[in-house]
Amino acid sequence: MLFRLLKPAIFALDSETGHRLAIASLKKLPARGVGSRPKDAGPLSIDVAGLSFPNPVGVAAGFDKDAEVPDALLRLGFGFTEVGSITPRPQAGNPKPRLFRLVEDNAVINRMGFNNAGGEAALARIKARQARPGILGINVGANKDSEDRIADYATMTRMMAPYASYLAVNISSPNTPGLRALQDESALTSLIDAVIDARAEAEGGAKPPIFLKVAPDLEPADIDAIARIAIDKQLGALIVSNTTISRPELRSHHATETGGLSGAPLRALALERLRDFRKATGGAIPLVGVGGISSADHAWERIRAGASLVQLYSAMVYEGPGLGARIVRGLERLMRRDGFTSIAEAIGTE
Repeated sequence: MLFRLLKPAIFALDSETGHRLAIASLKKLPARGVGSRPKDAGPLSIDVAGLSFPNPVGVAAGFDKDAEVPDALLRLGFGFTEVGSITPRPQAGNPKPRLFRLVEDNAVINRMGFNNAGGEAALARIKARQARPGILGINVGANKDSEDRIADYATMTRMMAPYASYLAVNISSPNTPGLRALQDESALTSLIDAVIDARAEAEGGAKPPIFLKVAPDLEPADIDAIARIAIDKQLGALIVSNTTISRPELRSHHATETGGLSGAPLRALALERLRDFRKATGGAIPLVGVGGISSADHAWERIRAGASLVQLYSAMVYEGPGLGARIVRGLERLMRRDGFTSIAEAIGTE
């Protein structure tokens, strides 16, 4: 209700200012007694990659780039949240404007460029909340001007592994030139090997599962190669998918802006790509469905297509931060309607 009242004022601001306002508002949420923090167990709980998720609905990377509000998001009822992408050194990102609401299309185009305050700044905040409950994924990336991007991923892995429920390796942003080349089979093998080695070198002996985030703009041969590597390297999950550089028919005057497209127009492509990875992996590795999910029906469709977990971001721009809890409630109804007693039973049953 509050979001609906404030939405006209928020949308009167430019997109990036509106996003910063959302982060600032979440920081003001009281530490206790807010929202519908997920229970530790229940009909929507699911185990993925050795982690027990209280429900399968999470916040995708990009919303909380600098790990400023993970606990506020968890208190709103999300089953997990993923911060980042975080790079070793602070990075200003691309010139503004670089974030655009496509209101007529319920979509967003961004060309942010991994803007973040760097690994050390994020690490200080993550350490400060270490004893608090909840699943926190840390999405790591490479600096745009890095001479050795694989080394950047290794650095971030050593830094963040002791504090992450899982590490998400992001090689799928379209806004860092050349980054998606790491999805090539040879480059990806080298990258994953470096990340696994760095995880073993991290202090404290923590070995969080490694999730790999892939793009939707992949050819069949790419999908097969990524699936083989993910299974061979025993990755925790594949996150399918990031934003798309393709452009379906759009109505907004921002349609020609460069960058990654997310939101409703990505839904069909992201669902198709999830099905492709389900087929390519034979269900041997968990999948996280992302892209265009804005309702319980969309989330349920993704789960029935093979996703163990789902993530939101762009839909919250239009529906507010309470969307996650609404989807969680709707998923339980849909699960019972279709005769399932747990989310795990429904995965891949379409």
